[in-house]
Amino acid sequence: MPLKYRSLPELRRDIDTCNLELLSLVIKRAKLAISALQFKDKVTDDVFDPERQLEMLATLVKANQGPFSDDTIVSIFRGIFQHILDLMSQERKTTLKVHRKQGDPDQIYEINGHKIGDQPIYIAGPCAIESEEQLDNVAKVLRQHGVIFLRGGAFKPRSSPYAFQGMGERGLKVLRDVAHRYGMVSVTEVMDPRSVEMVAIYADVLQVGTRNMYNYPLLRELGKIDKPVLLKRGFSATLDEFLFAAEYIVAGGNYQVILCERGIRTFTKETRYTLDISSVPLLRKMTGCPVIVDVSHAAGRTDILEPLVAAAFAVGAKGVMLEVHPCPPVARSDADQQLTPEEFVKLKDNIHSYIMGNLPSD
Repeated sequence: MPLKYRSLPELRRDIDTCNLELLSLVIKRAKLAISALQFKDKVTDDVFDPERQLEMLATLVKANQGPFSDDTIVSIFRGIFQHILDLMSQERKTTLKVHRKQGDPDQIYEINGHKIGDQPIYIAGPCAIESEEQLDNVAKVLRQHGVIFLRGGAFKPRSSPYAFQGMGERGLKVLRDVAHRYGMVSVTEVMDPRSVEMVAIYADVLQVGTRNMYNYPLLRELGKIDKPVLLKRGFSATLDEFLFAAEYIVAGGNYQVILCERGIRTFTKETRYTLDISSVPLLRKMTGCPVIVDVSHAAGRTDILEPLVAAAFAVGAKGVMLEVHPCPPVARSDADQQLTPEEFVKLKDNIHSYIMGNLPSD
């Protein structure tokens, strides 16, 4: 039965009051949901609980006494719930441990007396470690030309199960010995949570490849170690998903995360992937972690690497990753994207000349 009022202005005043009361309740509801995040984070990675939403809607329908239909009540509250879920998702993003807070400095990690996150660096070496002689031939030239970070894969995730999968622990020993021989920092990929402890014995920096960015058990294990982790962006991952992957590592207690852009899958066929160069300044704005670029995997070819390296440094990358092999045509993996040591030296010299030539004069 309609309420009785003596005048329209009086009725409108009550409507206005009701609007404010509804607003206050919706705001209170949103704040309660945000408060629930601290409890949800302990048990789940998802802000949305479909069973809980269905329970709430069923309770509201049961309490409905009109004039709205049950379907209308469901529609109204689903809209409210969705907006609150969006708010919770945004809140979680801004409270990530890897997220840059106002005034946070760029992070710099020291590894065996060498720094990453300060001056731009090169991380170079063969895609896969094939022998000690092969790695030594590359490392010797790299070190002579100022490269400190030596990369090499001991475990190789390959699309075909019959392709060369790497030398395993024997390759790790080779990497450790060669890196120590030339005073270099070793970087290698870890693929299995069960291998983290072993790889950490031999390597200075543990790398997570693009296919394992979503390997949450692996990321959790890497959160337990006291060594830097070089995390590559999944080739179909958004930046939000990339940062959530980094959060798994940081949430475990390991704050030494290096973010690596390595290209994403698009429609282009001219390159292996498409280098998302805009991700570098965006990631630097979003987080204080060092950001590097793997130009070799992005391009999948060697003839355009030099401008990609220049672009990476121009937008603020703290390093680039390049694959270097003594004889690329006979490489057991990724032959088309690996430079010879001589080609790498020429590229590095050209980049140095370009950067020095474009520095502002006093």
